[in-house]
Amino acid sequence: MQIVLTNTLTRAKESFVPLRENEVGVYYCGPTVYWTQHIGNLRGATCADLTVRVLQYNDYNVKFTRNYTDVGHLTGDNDGDADAGIDRMDKAVARDRSSPEQIAEKYINQYEQDAKKLNFIDPTFKPRATEHIEEMIELIRALLEKGFAYETDLAVYFDTSRAVNYTRLSGQNLEMNRAGAGAGDVHDQGKHNPQDFALWFFAVGAHARALQTWASPFHSPLVNNGEGFPGWHIECSAMSKKYLGPTLDIHIGGIEHIPVHHTNEIAQSESANGVRFVNYWLHNEHLLVDNRKMAKSEGTGYSLDEVIDRGFNPLSLRYFFLTAHYRSSQNFTWEALGQANIAYNKLLGIIREHRMVGTDGGIILDKYAHSFLEAINDDLNIPKALAVMWTMIRAKKSSPNDKLATLYQFDKVFGLGLRDETSTDNAIPAQLIELLALRNTARESKNWKGADLIRIEIELLGYTIKDTDKGSKLEKR
Repeated sequence: MQIVLTNTLTRAKESFVPLRENEVGVYYCGPTVYWTQHIGNLRGATCADLTVRVLQYNDYNVKFTRNYTDVGHLTGDNDGDADAGIDRMDKAVARDRSSPEQIAEKYINQYEQDAKKLNFIDPTFKPRATEHIEEMIELIRALLEKGFAYETDLAVYFDTSRAVNYTRLSGQNLEMNRAGAGAGDVHDQGKHNPQDFALWFFAVGAHARALQTWASPFHSPLVNNGEGFPGWHIECSAMSKKYLGPTLDIHIGGIEHIPVHHTNEIAQSESANGVRFVNYWLHNEHLLVDNRKMAKSEGTGYSLDEVIDRGFNPLSLRYFFLTAHYRSSQNFTWEALGQANIAYNKLLGIIREHRMVGTDGGIILDKYAHSFLEAINDDLNIPKALAVMWTMIRAKKSSPNDKLATLYQFDKVFGLGLRDETSTDNAIPAQLIELLALRNTARESKNWKGADLIRIEIELLGYTIKDTDKGSKLEKR
């Protein structure tokens, strides 16, 4: 069955055809490792993980690359001034009083732990920017030799006027962009165009005290040996080329990367390599909090540890992410996560019950497997695939054993750990999950007598209810 993907570049659904038979190269813009990643970042990473799982479910051998940005990502925003401010790693040094290397190691390890808790498939390659400076220098050298880049006293810039159809990914009108876009902290009089972006910053001016610098073959009269550091955009172009080749099958990232980061990746990669950079661009929408942008500054940049501290299983958060399509924004509230937690625990309870009554040797239920494949291959429609799963669970004519085998098959995409004996054996039975939901409904409608009767029924089944301001939880007595 053909996979169909919505390609940001063409703004249309397209049948997926890989460059090489049965092999797919996927690149995902990973984290800048200067701080803890919030769950909005982790939603994007979950979308990438689901993409890889769907490809593998369709029997493709996936070469998946997820990078770590540990230098060169400045503090300017991603709406046109990504070359502005100080290096985010330098900012973290001042905050944590550690070296850039220590900070990178700390937050990479933290991200790896988050990825493990959310059951991400481990990428084939996990390159760090600081380990690929030579590859970046070679790419910049090629751009200079071909006339697509130029040097000033402060930096090496890509000349956007030389790029072919520079804004085709974003559809932007460059005349609408503010004149200072990409200028940096100190306006560089040597820049040809306001939209030109830095490939290499020399260690002068605003960056004279940069903590991570390397010698280069580039020239500035203000610094010896071309000392400096790479721009953010060149890093992904260099690392993706090294591990996946000059043309990628699929490039994944958040929609915030479309107007600047990904637009610049296309321009520099295609100018340097002379071939198309990416065949299919996939972009996930934002995770909101109470219908507003998630932000650390507003106290809503929740981490996975905060989710766990509130008593939630990390895989309940993953289940929550599965309920919205990657191209739709998703609104996070603690109540919504609570509902996802109930649904996930109910699913685990059903798995346990099926194990208790089933025997080995169940067969995949073709009717539901076909509908599941149709859903995931239609632009990664995971919410529809979830609906197929619940329809199958409720089907009365299928045996528990066959349902169990089919659930395990579906979980190759969902990644909910349904085969994990520990999680399912400790799961709360589905009957109790349903009773708790009924009690919550009774309480919301102020039917206190009905809620009390349900509480008694739950206690007779060996569980107690813990009511908190974060919701109600079942605990075994």
